[in-house]
Amino acid sequence: MDSIDAGVDPQRRETAHSELQSENARLQLLLNLTNRITSNLGLQDLLRAISANIREVMHCEAVAIYLADSASGSFTVHALDYPQGKGLFKEGLRLAPPMNDPLKRAFDTLKPVIVNTDDAVDIHPEGYKIAVAEGFRSHFFVPLASHGRVLGVLAVGHTTEARFSPEDVEFLSQASGQIAIALENALAYREISELKDKLAQEKLYLEQEIRSELKFDQIVGDSLALRQVLELVETVAPNDSTVLLLGETGTGKELIARAIHDHSRRKDRTFVKLNCAAIPTGLLESELFGHEKGAFTGAISQKIGRLELADQGTLFLDEVGDVPLEIQPKLLRALQEREFERLGSTRTKKVDLRLVAATNRDLEKMIADREFRSDLYYRLNVFPIRIPPLRERREDIPVLARYFTQTFAQQMQKPIETIPAATLKALTEWDWPGNVRELANFIERAVILTRGKSLGAPLAELRKVQTQPSTQQARAQDRDEIARIVKETINALDDKKSTDDEQALKQREEIIRALTECKGRVGGEDGTAARLGINRTTLLSRMKKLGINARQFS
Repeated sequence: MDSIDAGVDPQRRETAHSELQSENARLQLLLNLTNRITSNLGLQDLLRAISANIREVMHCEAVAIYLADSASGSFTVHALDYPQGKGLFKEGLRLAPPMNDPLKRAFDTLKPVIVNTDDAVDIHPEGYKIAVAEGFRSHFFVPLASHGRVLGVLAVGHTTEARFSPEDVEFLSQASGQIAIALENALAYREISELKDKLAQEKLYLEQEIRSELKFDQIVGDSLALRQVLELVETVAPNDSTVLLLGETGTGKELIARAIHDHSRRKDRTFVKLNCAAIPTGLLESELFGHEKGAFTGAISQKIGRLELADQGTLFLDEVGDVPLEIQPKLLRALQEREFERLGSTRTKKVDLRLVAATNRDLEKMIADREFRSDLYYRLNVFPIRIPPLRERREDIPVLARYFTQTFAQQMQKPIETIPAATLKALTEWDWPGNVRELANFIERAVILTRGKSLGAPLAELRKVQTQPSTQQARAQDRDEIARIVKETINALDDKKSTDDEQALKQREEIIRALTECKGRVGGEDGTAARLGINRTTLLSRMKKLGINARQFS
């Protein structure tokens, strides 16, 4: 045996020994990859460990793993092992290569591609520039595919004249299959973890919503103005169109938003709300889009934003007029493209949500004052609904007063059975600048103060805050002023009266005819206003002036 060994060429023996070591290293790498398929599910750690092992075994200068974004057609370097790099080729680099680019070709054809930098003409310009600057001479791109699904590309680079042998191609092709399986498992694990986190945060959000539940859970009232609003809600709810709720503070915009959600196809999914005026400017962007750990000072953990929480459901942005100008472009893009990135992240997330926005501010005036972007306004103003204040639906005030009295009396276990007629009259005549919210608070205070079975409302409080003449006095003054003006100008109008009467009669007949055809419906696509080609509020004003009641034609 010794004589045979002695007869072997030492150089051949050393070469054989080196090849055996290389083969063992490659087998060990395949074994390590097999173990990592089940043992290491952390995506970033997994890819970095794989890159480092392959670079060591292949005796190359750089190994990178690109993951594909099917939506944009781009590739991102998710893991890189390149100790001697100059920093131009780095993790997070995103490329959108053309069709014939070697990286894209390997991904599309599911076949390995070898390319020399000196001879390449189809490399992506930015990628070519980086490759030359980093000193790469040759690249080997191997597709990472598992169960027919292409996940990305493994790239191996040399900065020397070293070439890739057929054995290299065969080995990396074998390794790529196991890398793809490990990658697929890690991606699935990450997706499950993110869904778990989202469900946990959604549960916490819903618990917070329950704790801050409004003191009434239904819309109370039967006035014409309110019924017209509910008709619009019924019309738009089944669609996914964006709704903009306009109205003074306390008119019940959130209740209307919830009604839209409850009558939509998303009613079984989450209703997420965000009051844009209640969040400090510096935190609003994080509340909307979420952030990654370490994205900014104080970001000690990952946070899921409200847009992501509302995926498949409804997002209600209350007081949208208070969104700062610097955030409005990003919000506009998210609403238009239905995609966004968390703060501190380069991953684009897609969402499918229905948006309902609300404001008590004059957005058109804000646009003129350069406080609100016109393009965002047009994106929000798809289907506007104006919610009338209480003073425009006074007939609902007694109904609301009884409802709130009953609700608070039950909560406080007080046997209140009646509301004095004088109290109801005083409540109805008050203008309620705070609208339903102010009325609810006033009734709650009245219930607290009541000792018997009849509501003892502190009506004196209304008179205290009324610094202007009383409502009745103001109305009387208005009537006297109108009578004076009419008396002074009646002669000047005599000549014009007959013509105006004729026009009014003609206009009245036209409105009555349209109302009859539309069965009394005023608003909506098939309503009288649309048929006449005028604004709904303009039509209501003319009907009031001409003494026309839509109920007579329903």
